Amino acid sequence: MAVKRIGSVFAALAALVASCHAEGSRSSARAPDIRVDTGIDTGRITIPGGSLYWQSAGTGAPVVLIHGGNLDHRMWDAQFDSLRQHYRVIRYDARGFGRSSAADRPFSAPDDLAALLEALAIPRATLVGLSMGGGIAIDFALAHPEMVDRLVLAAPSVSGGVWPDDHDTLWLAAGRAAFARGDSIGLALAWLKSEYIRSALGDPATAEKLRGILTDNAGHLMRRARDQDSVREQSPPAVSRLAELQMPILLLVGGADTPLIRAMADTLAAKAPRLTRIDLPSVGHMINLEAPTVFWRESVSFLSR
Repeated sequence: MAVKRIGSVFAALAALVASCHAEGSRSSARAPDIRVDTGIDTGRITIPGGSLYWQSAGTGAPVVLIHGGNLDHRMWDAQFDSLRQHYRVIRYDARGFGRSSAADRPFSAPDDLAALLEALAIPRATLVGLSMGGGIAIDFALAHPEMVDRLVLAAPSVSGGVWPDDHDTLWLAAGRAAFARGDSIGLALAWLKSEYIRSALGDPATAEKLRGILTDNAGHLMRRARDQDSVREQSPPAVSRLAELQMPILLLVGGADTPLIRAMADTLAAKAPRLTRIDLPSVGHMINLEAPTVFWRESVSFLSR
């Protein structure tokens, strides 16, 4: 079986389409002013080399939602609106996504998250992450265990390690062609054909939502594909340190997810000492969108213990 070593599930996109050696167009991240809107505080914090866009609502114990790769904070709309009734919920756009600044220089995603929590005066929080967001949560918990109450990880990536190859090439032809002609929207929409997204498109409303988020992130995606992602991985990587995760962890795994993600989940479940695993047999990668009721029920039960 072919294997590959990666730190982020979505690093493959940059590596493969960048091999086309084509130019793409740049677009700037949006920069809204701080405002209060229907009880939601929004703002922007300065980080080395850029800024992060965030939203916060509710009161109580802090819960931070971290989105998946090629997406942004809007993938958590349903969970944000529900959790704010019981917790202080924060969601943000990671660097290189959404309304945050471009990932055009070396940076550490856990360091960015630490800067956000410091700016919002949050000394300790529960982290909820999907895919890339789960990987950021794991790396942050290893770097700053004193700042993490517990982890909710849905289909998380794990930095470092050797993993099975997904053999998912359905989206590559369309993606490479769009990249070669400088078509950022076409490149973004090609990702809809990937195994990470396809299983979430059965519901028309979810499909429309994902299509909108991806096209809004098209400029960021083209830039990362052309210039390569500048994120610095943890050293040593998480895969060799998972036993250090001493906080309670809820792990949600879709039975229809990719072999790579399931292998990462197996490794995490085998090494993290305080982990509760829940398998969802017919669910794919986008767990919170494909099975929102189960995601909500299991997450709230875990958070309330």
